[in-house]
Amino acid sequence: MSTPVLALGRSVFGDPANKGNLPPLEDAHALLAEWVPNERLRLHMKQVAAVMKAWALECEGADELTARKWELAGLLHDADWEKYPEAHCRIIIEKLEEMNVDPDVIHTIASHGPKHFGVEPETKMDKMIYVFDELSGFIHAAALIRPTRYEGMDVKSILKKLKTASFAAQVSRDDINDALSRIDTPLEEIIQFVIDHQKDVV
Repeated sequence: MSTPVLALGRSVFGDPANKGNLPPLEDAHALLAEWVPNERLRLHMKQVAAVMKAWALECEGADELTARKWELAGLLHDADWEKYPEAHCRIIIEKLEEMNVDPDVIHTIASHGPKHFGVEPETKMDKMIYVFDELSGFIHAAALIRPTRYEGMDVKSILKKLKTASFAAQVSRDDINDALSRIDTPLEEIIQFVIDHQKDVV
């Protein structure tokens, strides 16, 4: 198997002594404001953050601290994509390690695209960001071409668009299928969850 283009070359991130260390959300948003001028990309990260937090609370029975880990991973997973596309993931990981952030958050960010970064999703948080990342963007793309946006959007229409290769062609159906193969939740339920929890994120 060939080496991923953006391979990180390691699978251990952060210091275990920093378990539980999470920056305030205000600091994470300030980092996005500095690194991500593109409003659509910032919105994508906010949507993934909202879906991740909601999943942790509603489906994993997470406490507030754990849910904030999920939220932060979603919020920062593409933070270096616009400014440092050739070193995507590497730069945000190094930044979070400098900030002594919980290694669970860093590993989740590192594993959100295993074919690209060479890091396998291990925890449920890792697996769910991999599931949500592409689907969140895809569903938002579908909303943008509807007059009513998310209102009235149904799962069936998203499933149909997923089978239409020309729609949002940059979204990897292979990645979506690979991500889904790692969890026990059907695609239909995931789509509905994303629609319900990202529709009001601005």
